[in-house]
Amino acid sequence: MTERKPPGVPVGNWVDEIIRAATARGEFDDLPGAGKPLADDRPPDEDWWLRQKIRDEEVPADVFLPPGLQLRKEVARLPETVRDLPTEDAVRETVQELNARVAAFIRTPTGPVVPVAPADVEKVVAAWREARGR
Repeated sequence: MTERKPPGVPVGNWVDEIIRAATARGEFDDLPGAGKPLADDRPPDEDWWLRQKIRDEEVPADVFLPPGLQLRKEVARLPETVRDLPTEDAVRETVQELNARVAAFIRTPTGPVVPVAPADVEKVVAAWREARGR
C-alpha cells in the first residue's frame, strides 16, 4: 500500500523525500535508458492531435478548401465524375446540379471569392459520348 502524506507536510517536500529514500535504496539503479537523454515525445505544435485524427480518419484534403475552390475542383473533375454514368440524362442532371451550386456560390459567395465558371453541359455530354465510343 502507498504511504499516506503526513498531515501538515507540503506535498512537494513529501514527494522529494520519497524520491530521495528510493534513490538511497538503489531503486532507480539499472533502469532501462539510464544515462540516455529522454526522447522528445512532445508534439510539434498544439494542433498535432487534429492532424493525427484527419490522417486516421482518411479525410480528403478537399474538405478543408474554401467553397469556391471546392467547386472549381468539382468542375475540373466533371469528366471523371460522369464517365461511368449510364445515360445522357444522368450526365446532364449531374452537370446541371453542379451548375446550380456554382450559380448559388456566384450569387452569395462564402469565404474568399474565387472565380468559378459553370460547366458547359453540351461539351461535357459530347466528351461523355466520345469516351463511350458513340
